[in-house]
Amino acid sequence: MKQFFGMSQQGDLKEAVRGLGKPQLIMLFSNGDQFETHVSELEKLYPGVPSIGCIGMSYDTRVVEKGVGVIAYYDGVSAAANVLEQVSVMPVKYIERLEKDVKHVNGSQENTICIDLCAGNDACVLTTIHSVLKHRNISLVGGTGDGGRISANGRVYEDAVAYALIKNLNGRVKAYKENIYQQLENHRFIASQTDKANYVMGALNGQPAKQVYQDILHVTEQDITTQTFKNPFGKLNGDDVCIVSIKEVQGNALTCFRQVNDSDVLVLLELGDYKETVRNTIRRIQQDFPRISAVFSVNCLFRYLLFTQNQYMQEYLSDMSLLGSHAGLVGYGEHYNNRFVNQSMTCVVFE
Repeated sequence: MKQFFGMSQQGDLKEAVRGLGKPQLIMLFSNGDQFETHVSELEKLYPGVPSIGCIGMSYDTRVVEKGVGVIAYYDGVSAAANVLEQVSVMPVKYIERLEKDVKHVNGSQENTICIDLCAGNDACVLTTIHSVLKHRNISLVGGTGDGGRISANGRVYEDAVAYALIKNLNGRVKAYKENIYQQLENHRFIASQTDKANYVMGALNGQPAKQVYQDILHVTEQDITTQTFKNPFGKLNGDDVCIVSIKEVQGNALTCFRQVNDSDVLVLLELGDYKETVRNTIRRIQQDFPRISAVFSVNCLFRYLLFTQNQYMQEYLSDMSLLGSHAGLVGYGEHYNNRFVNQSMTCVVFE
């Protein structure tokens, strides 16, 4: 199989798809102003080709911030794309679409991946999708787009998740998740006074969450939303840690970018040696896959901002290009199988 990446910093879709002959799946990453136009134009250029899309920045060795990026797969791919609607209410209502597509693609854990682009309510969406994928152990990688809109097969949807099932006809696939944070000392908390619907965390170990965070890190209230780049929370999930980013201060509480429930066990994290972590990820992938056709990744917006502030983003993209054809999306939340995480990188590698 092969992966195509095309871009236009000016938002010219025809420029972005120049050289793309017979795609078997297309992913569109556009800006908020041109999204609907690009979705319609893409369907006219490649009628009937399965496609998904969202509003967001994309990249290969460079970042497309406000234009348009296109990632496509061809030459040895079987794919299907569709949408689950009403994700804030009942995405399971549309589960038959996914079940039919899984049967159609007829994939397995070894050769198939599900890539999803979501408009919100991520945790519920992932639980719903996983209820189907788990029967074949198919992995999932994805993320949240901007603006509350996604696209599938030439149509724009709100309150929905678009998904693509991609079967590699010539080799394996494998999903990865990268965490550049480590636990800070022995800080461990039990969350309470939470508002699940609004991602609010009111108290930690019975004390106001804002005050606990400030007292440990010695930061002002105004600095909390940027301090989370270096010190997010981590939610323990078995042996794994799901990163929980702080969105804003709400009175004495903290609003997060993902749901925290009463009695959840949290730890405080600190930024580790992210350059070495990236190198380790690249080495691990190279050991697992001596021959790589493509890598698709989703990098959190906060990682993008952190890397950019530290003049590392360009170096990061250059390092990842050592794997071969690497392209991806800057997301507002990352998906890894049935988990919704923040400040992470998830990716899928195609043999």
